Amino acid sequence: MVEAPREHQPQAVLFACGQNSVRSPMAASLLHHMFPQALYVRSAGVKKGELDPFAVSVMAELGQDISTHKPITFDELEDWEGLNFDLIITLSPEAHHKALELTRTLAADVEYWPTPDPTDTAGNREQKLAAYREVADGLYARIRKRFVKGGPAGL
Repeated sequence: MVEAPREHQPQAVLFACGQNSVRSPMAASLLHHMFPQALYVRSAGVKKGELDPFAVSVMAELGQDISTHKPITFDELEDWEGLNFDLIITLSPEAHHKALELTRTLAADVEYWPTPDPTDTAGNREQKLAAYREVADGLYARIRKRFVKGGPAGL
């Protein structure tokens, strides 16, 4: 049995979600901390949200500070620095549609990683934090599987 070729390793990665307030900044921080010099990593949203304090807390538990993250939209990112990315990883349906629309004129690959929105979680603080931790853990596993050469296939 022949193994499927591994996806190419990009130089610049954009994570995108609905509001750039939870999932995409978490994913960008995780990938950036794995490859601080090797990859250019950014995040954006379809609409502009407010940075979520639960996301900040969960990332702080992992030793990563996203407290200064300022949510931005695809349009703002394009205006400020352009959309020069090899790979756009979308984490929500609306971000995926936007990325596909953009890549009609951009030479970037798009991967869709459906990721639940933890902001919909009801319950007390600990229950909400648990939902955010689950999202962070899922993103970490996907990032390891996609970007770490020779990493365990099950991660």
